[in-house]
Amino acid sequence: MQDRTSDPLIDVSQLTVGMFIHLDLGWMSHPFPLSSFKIASADQLLILRRLGLTQVRWSPAKSDLNLQSAPDVATSPTAADAAEAGASASSEPTPEELAREAHRRALAAQRETLRLCEQQYGEAAEAFRGVMEKVQPDPQGARAQAESLTAALLDKMLVEGDLNMRLLNEAAGDRSTAHALNVCIIALLLGRAFGLGRDEMMDLGVGSLLHDVGKLEVAARLRHRDESFTAAETQAYQQHVVKGVAIAQTMGLAPGPLLIVAQHHEHADGTGFPQRINMDRMSTGARIVALVNRFDGLCNPLITSKAMTPHEALSLMFAQGRNRFDATMLNAFIRMMGVYPPGSTVQLTDDRYALVVSVNSARPLKPRVMVHDPKVPKEEALILNLEEMPDLGIRRSLKPQFLPRASLDYLSPRARIAYFFDAVNTGPGELTT
Repeated sequence: MQDRTSDPLIDVSQLTVGMFIHLDLGWMSHPFPLSSFKIASADQLLILRRLGLTQVRWSPAKSDLNLQSAPDVATSPTAADAAEAGASASSEPTPEELAREAHRRALAAQRETLRLCEQQYGEAAEAFRGVMEKVQPDPQGARAQAESLTAALLDKMLVEGDLNMRLLNEAAGDRSTAHALNVCIIALLLGRAFGLGRDEMMDLGVGSLLHDVGKLEVAARLRHRDESFTAAETQAYQQHVVKGVAIAQTMGLAPGPLLIVAQHHEHADGTGFPQRINMDRMSTGARIVALVNRFDGLCNPLITSKAMTPHEALSLMFAQGRNRFDATMLNAFIRMMGVYPPGSTVQLTDDRYALVVSVNSARPLKPRVMVHDPKVPKEEALILNLEEMPDLGIRRSLKPQFLPRASLDYLSPRARIAYFFDAVNTGPGELTT
């Protein structure tokens, strides 16, 4: 994690366009995509001044300011600064020293971006658990909290430019929370790709967060479908949809999210449950959530030994489930996730093994990967951007258990796949050549 404690504080009234700042706030407390960013406009300055902060930290080295316009912030050089200045005056750094410094900066930026994503995911998980704890004692309050969480997600997501879908190191502690967040995040990204408006995205977000709310009234051992279920147990499991609709009505959900709760197990060909309706009678939000719900169920089943890689899950859904899903939506989903979604273990065309860690949905054939390189310590591994490396590509996807032992230990594929998103960054946090 990058240490920012040495960054100077500055009064909010002194902020100007071009400054790189750090907000020491939870991400749900401000509308910016990241908590560390360069101020780009007067509108952002206005928003910052309305947050109620008196001071923020800023990084002069990362800021784009003329020396004349830089604010007068008192900073005293450290002994290390003086030594570094003396060293630079006496001799130019060697190419090896420059390479090590570039690697250090890239690694720090990479870790900072991942830290921010995991912090945001953790706050979203905590907020979701708060929603679920409130459903039964205060259903109306739970609805309001679900709407607030969705609005916070949309504030980060409905920004100009592309988003990366990222694989996280840590998922929410319990499976139901991780599943709800995965379905919500991926569904919203797919809705964004389809160009849904904010009102439609709000319905999609609230509905996807609460699609399994009926499981609160199903016995714990019946909440996750199992092949060994008897007919009676399967029927009891399927009751979570009807129970969910009743709870959603008590919560006062709008028609959009209510339909998602009611239809998230329906299939385009009419073979789903509980109503066996076809695609023509399913809402757009329900068709999205049914698709994403299936994907996450394949990647993160109750029994981890049965888990598919994201690449395998997409392949199965395309090969065997085309009739189950809206074909246009399934194709868009595959394009968005990439041929090799985050979490896939792959072999590159130079025979090295790698873990896909993020994909820009606008360029799905060239994800970003962490490569097993015995010469680089695992904790210093950098992300390679295959989009910028025309001579390097992916040869095949393979299950983690088929990786060589050294590659398996180095890459540490996740037992549970958890996704989040961030703004596309081609800066020092990844390698492009």
